[in-house]
Amino acid sequence: MLKREDIPNLISILRIFISVPVVWMLLEQQFGVALVLFAIAGISDGLDGYLAKHYGWQSQLGGLLDPLADKVLLVSSYLTLALIGIIPVWLVLLVILRDLVIVTGALVYHFRVMELTANPSFLSKINTFSQIVLVLAVVLDRGLVALPAVLIVSLVWLVMATTVASGVNYVWVWSRLAMAHQKER
Repeated sequence: MLKREDIPNLISILRIFISVPVVWMLLEQQFGVALVLFAIAGISDGLDGYLAKHYGWQSQLGGLLDPLADKVLLVSSYLTLALIGIIPVWLVLLVILRDLVIVTGALVYHFRVMELTANPSFLSKINTFSQIVLVLAVVLDRGLVALPAVLIVSLVWLVMATTVASGVNYVWVWSRLAMAHQKER
């Protein structure tokens, strides 16, 4: 039976599923439709967070589903945009490498050091925001409004810089925490 507390989780699951038509529209170069779907996904992200926090409908599952939904949407959009030649492949590989390093580090920390509560760092939030802005900018550029090329290039470099900085920050912070924990033993 569906409970009100499940609504944020259902919204996150729907956001995962909306990634499929977003990718399809990008592949079909229907950038206007892709932009609308991406915007709906963004609104749903804000809505599930609001409902969870405002009404106390937070759950451990929701803590996993929400960032997973964001990653599925962003990574699938990045892969597709690289596939159709709109963003550089090296940037997509860097974004995926950072995520793999973070997930691997989190798992190692969780199982070898101590339980980990996943809280995104400020740099990680900036990175996610810059990744979203890049997707929106390139889709806008291709579908609705021609943007200056320097803006797109600048956003690519911003995503690269924030990706590296946030990845290094996670490795640094978790390494120091692990060393401090080892000294306490």
